[in-house]
Amino acid sequence: MSTTDKRDRTLTREVTVTQIPSGDKQTLFAGDTVFIHQVLGGSYTIQTSTGLYRLDGKDADAIGETVAVQTVTAATLADGAPDPEAVWDQLRKVYDPEIPVNIVDLGLVYSMDVSKQDDGGHKVDVAMTLTAPGCGMGPAIAEDAKGKILLVPGVANADVRITWEPPWNQSMISEEGKMKLGLI
Repeated sequence: MSTTDKRDRTLTREVTVTQIPSGDKQTLFAGDTVFIHQVLGGSYTIQTSTGLYRLDGKDADAIGETVAVQTVTAATLADGAPDPEAVWDQLRKVYDPEIPVNIVDLGLVYSMDVSKQDDGGHKVDVAMTLTAPGCGMGPAIAEDAKGKILLVPGVANADVRITWEPPWNQSMISEEGKMKLGLI
C-alpha cells in the first residue's frame, strides 16, 4: 500500500478488471470509488458498489499506487534453460484473489516441467487446479501464472493447464499456507 495506506480510492482513469468469482472482464470508470481489500502478488482485490474485482498491477496507477516493474533476475542454467527454482518463485507470486495464500502453498500446482523446444528455446508446462470446480477465476489465475513465468530468463513459452484430477483438498496446503489461513 502507499504511504498514506488509505483503502478508499477514486479511480483516476478507466480500467478493465476481472470480476470475482465469475472471472468476467468488466470496465470500471474514472471517478468510481473503490475499496482495496488486499494487495498480493502484484495485483489488487478491490470492491465497488457493484461487486468484488481483481485489478492487475499494471493498472495500479488508476488507484494512486505505483506500478511495480516486474523483472526476474535469476540466472539461466548452462544450456540456457530457466532455473526451475526461479519458476517456482514466480508461481509463489500468484494468488487466488479471495485467498491470501499463493497457489503453490495452497497446493494448487500439481507439476511444473521445463522442456527444450525444437527452436532451442525452453517451454514451461504447469498443471494446476483450483479449490473448487465452479471457480470462474481459473482462466485469470492461469493467465497470471503464465505471465509471471514468462518473466523468468530462459523461458520462451509457457502453458498453464487447469486439471481436476486429482481433486484438490485442504490436506494439499503447505504448513506455511495452513499457518497463514489459521488452520494450525
